[in-house]
Amino acid sequence: MDDKLILKPDGSVALPAELSAGYSTIFATASDAYDINANWVTGELEHRFNRGNNLYDRTRGTDNSSGGGLGPVYAGYSCSSCHKGAGRSKPSTAVGGSENGFSSMLVYILRKNGGYYPEYGRVLHDQAIYGVKPEGRLKVTYTEETFNFPDGEEYKLQTPHYKITDWYAENIAPEDLRISVRIPLRHVGMGQMMALDLDELKRLAAKSNYPEYGISGRLNYITERGIKQIGVSGNKAQHADLTVELGFSSDLGVTNDRYPEEVCQGQSQMMGFANYGIQVSTQDMEDVDLYMQTLGVPARRNVTNETVKKGEEMFYKAKCQLCHTPTLHTRPRGTVLLNGTQLPWLGSQTIHPYSDYLLHDMGPGLDDGYPSGLAAGCEWRTTPLWGIGLQEVVNGHTYFLHDGRARNLTEAIMWHDGEGAASRILFSRMSKEERSALLTFIESL
Repeated sequence: MDDKLILKPDGSVALPAELSAGYSTIFATASDAYDINANWVTGELEHRFNRGNNLYDRTRGTDNSSGGGLGPVYAGYSCSSCHKGAGRSKPSTAVGGSENGFSSMLVYILRKNGGYYPEYGRVLHDQAIYGVKPEGRLKVTYTEETFNFPDGEEYKLQTPHYKITDWYAENIAPEDLRISVRIPLRHVGMGQMMALDLDELKRLAAKSNYPEYGISGRLNYITERGIKQIGVSGNKAQHADLTVELGFSSDLGVTNDRYPEEVCQGQSQMMGFANYGIQVSTQDMEDVDLYMQTLGVPARRNVTNETVKKGEEMFYKAKCQLCHTPTLHTRPRGTVLLNGTQLPWLGSQTIHPYSDYLLHDMGPGLDDGYPSGLAAGCEWRTTPLWGIGLQEVVNGHTYFLHDGRARNLTEAIMWHDGEGAASRILFSRMSKEERSALLTFIESL
């Protein structure tokens, strides 16, 4: 790809550092910055993009038509209820937990021995249609501590405490329960993630060993559709694809060819409940898959600003780049959607996700006790940072980390432990001006 061929809206030539996702880079900074198609999406692709966008945003009802099928139990009433503007809706953890009619979080539950509860499965569905009980409600409380950087500047960290109330069936003893709460992920760069050169990730995993900083990333291998694959999607890289079918089934309660049974099938309260058959077609789901993979990735901003350049130096000084890898590449043929459509435009691109997509031990403070594939409770996939600086513009909040406990970027960094401890310590030892510059750099991504 010739970077010089890409022009900015003002007619000037884009700098290589601005091109977050090669051909798929868009120069958008407003509240729709995550929700615009890449420029190569034209003609029939654009028609399908718009259709997928509508399906993604559509509020599901209970009439079991092509626009219905919600429930009987569910977590959200549309994709965009949790991913507003393809971003991260304000997490329900910020308002104390489950809300009536809406819940922008997923609550994973597990027995202490690693098994599932027959009446509940792996996800607690805290919303339900009329006449059906939600499986339970999540209550979140926090304890807050105040700390100081070596130079005296104050910061605070809040630790969440989870409790589930209003179980619809048997009450589960807290001492026999593991709870992992996940707030929504940004849907920035999904197509590029699905097109990643997996051989490059294997090489990264093979050399991602920095004993002087306690860092050693690894791949998550998972089995989906009966095939062992490299996981790249999700907080723990626990999926090999964008889980569109699983999202319709588990998050919305909408049955499909891959998951033809209601998510609450077998629950005692579902006895005699009508089975309405397939509620969303594979073609519809592929259009949603296409929408997510053909979204443009916002360009980096203010790359020539002196503070941003200073912050980039501090980013490297803190060794953030050892996990938040600035540059990766996509494989030549691009991606194949869930129903066979090919997207070669995503192939052979130089991209800047600021992630190695590997698992890293983030220490006991972030250990959720919930394994996924090879990932232990303390291990998390490195979060891609592209688009992060526009989250407040798009979604109106700055909650970060898997459960939203970090209320800003400083708190997110100071929660880093385990393999992230070195960066946390190096960041904390910087001057206030240097820390501020580093944060400004991250906000430019």
